[in-house]
This record gives sequence, structure tokens and C-alpha cells, in this order.
Amino acid sequence: MKFQNTVFTGSYGKASQFPVPERMEFAFVGRSNVGKSSLINKLVNKKSLARVSAVPGKTATVNFYSVDEKIYFVDLPGYGYAKTSKSEQQRLRKLIFDYLQADRDLQLVIQLLDMRHAPSVDDLNMINQLIDSEIPFIIVFTKADKLNKTERQNRMLAFANEIPCFEDICNIAVSVKNSEGLEDLQNIFSEIIEGDS
Repeated sequence: MKFQNTVFTGSYGKASQFPVPERMEFAFVGRSNVGKSSLINKLVNKKSLARVSAVPGKTATVNFYSVDEKIYFVDLPGYGYAKTSKSEQQRLRKLIFDYLQADRDLQLVIQLLDMRHAPSVDDLNMINQLIDSEIPFIIVFTKADKLNKTERQNRMLAFANEIPCFEDICNIAVSVKNSEGLEDLQNIFSEIIEGDS
């Protein structure tokens, strides 16, 4: 599925501000600087739709993007940036939790992990929350182009031990730079949107 018409619809800093659920939603979540905005931009073929920043922790709101007037891509705040104050980190965690627990048409959470590194405590807490809440999710490993074949094999073996229930979780390695994995991810979206999943 190629997404043709995507527009930013709003940023929300409180759960009470979220728009009324009216269509399927696909939420992107991950630690700061994992590449959420870059991936969203690549999927919809727009270079600057989602703001990409060299400064981690920049996404501090829940951002909605209307895709082909059919679905929403939802960019959740990045978590785990050490220089963010404790009170702000708590606010962001609550905002993410409030979105995930809200009564919305949430079809899938795309949990992003940097393929080069072991998952952080925050990553594992998020994965466990998704599992415990029985929210459908997949893991997308970003920045796959930065590892050679041996390094990738070693990281995948390590992930099997580092991530709970890893053998039961659909996972895709992606690269915004060379488009690896994007078609596989688009196919998952297509299956859900078309009701084949």
C-alpha cells in the first residue's frame, strides 16, 4: 500500500484533548531519537511532515496525521531521554499510557527499537505494558543499514534473550536510508485496513 495523501491534523498534550475516534489508528512509539518521525515521513513519502529533530525528546505531544482520509498515524512522545526532567518524563509516560488505554480504534502499535542496541528499561516496560494490556503490536528495528550482516545476526540472537516473548512477536528490520523493510510494513497496514488480518 502506498500512502498518497497525508496531512498533519493536530498535537495534543492532554488526553482530554484527543480528537473523537473516527477511524482506524496506528500508533508509533519508542525512545527519543529512535527514528519515529523519519519512519513516518518515509512511509508517507513526505520529507518534513513529521518534524525530525537532532535534539532527542522533542516530541512532547501526541501527534495525529490523517492518511488518505482512511486512517490516522499517531506519533506518541519519545521516552527515555535522560536530560528531560523527572516531572516531564512522568508527564510523557502518563500521556502515552492515557492514549494506549483510551477507548479508540487502535489497530496496531509499532514499537520502534534501535537495532544497534539492547532494549532499554523503558523499552522493556513499554513492551510489557503492551503485552499485559493485550494491545496488538509489532517491533520495528530501525537503523538496520548501520549494521553489517554479522552484527545484525548477533543482535537478533541477543534480542531473542532480551525481549520477553520475542519468538511470538512479529518483527521487521527497517532502514529509512535504503527503504529496507518498508514494503513489509506497508503490507501489514494493508492487511489490517482491508480486513484480511
